[in-house]
Amino acid sequence: MDTDWTHIFQEKAAEYAQGDNWTLQFNKRIVPDHPNSGWEQYIRNTFGRFRCRKCNRTWPSNRVMVVFHMRLNNTTHQGTIKVRRMRQNCKKCSDAPMETPVIDPDNIDILMESLLKNIRKKFYHEDFGAPRPYVGVDVNSPHEPSHCEPALLEFVI
Repeated sequence: MDTDWTHIFQEKAAEYAQGDNWTLQFNKRIVPDHPNSGWEQYIRNTFGRFRCRKCNRTWPSNRVMVVFHMRLNNTTHQGTIKVRRMRQNCKKCSDAPMETPVIDPDNIDILMESLLKNIRKKFYHEDFGAPRPYVGVDVNSPHEPSHCEPALLEFVI
């Protein structure tokens, strides 16, 4: 649910008042490691769950990539953050559609905290230690990158 993300982001951003207004926007078109000119990038892995629309199979992943591209307009004091949750497809179905992960609110909270620290570091020159680790689970099967969206993006770029 995108509203969870926006609510948690706004709540965390309110704790840090720098005089700029930041907004969070979901954007399926941003590409990892290819931010537009003038934009900064932050990438973080987290834990998420997927459900295949074809066979209804569910699976967990500790390697859900979340990509953030951000920019601050110093004239208008408006900051924009574009976010993309990278998808995966089912390894059991042929021609399986790419599925968007569901990420628990606790991990969204950790992502937003880390994102804001990254914004404060890149745009306000503050320094922080290592980000707080996400909450994962034991996953019984190995990670298969061929089912992840970044592997498929190589053919798009």
